[in-house]
Amino acid sequence: MDVQLKRGLLDVCVLAAIKSEDSYGYKIIKDMKPYMELSESTLYTILKRLEGAEMLTVRTAAHDGRLRKYYRITAAGCRRIEEFKSEWAEMMSIYQFVSREGDEHA
Repeated sequence: MDVQLKRGLLDVCVLAAIKSEDSYGYKIIKDMKPYMELSESTLYTILKRLEGAEMLTVRTAAHDGRLRKYYRITAAGCRRIEEFKSEWAEMMSIYQFVSREGDEHA
């Protein structure tokens, strides 16, 4: 898969994972596991990139005597999810075109 396309997909998946509630790294990985494998190093690179793009914010809170970073989606992050949904409709049309059967030019 194209690296840029995969990067964009992973970014949107992480945003979707925190859309309904604030979350932290381990929980994000756990929530995404039924859909895809994501390493901690990849996740934290994505989270840093999304924070830099102001698509999420970070707060630190104590949990069981340790500090934990919680991530919250911003309005920009929600807009990115909506943009992705409309882009995906176009991607599906392209996929249908590319994968159609009986290509008479073959």
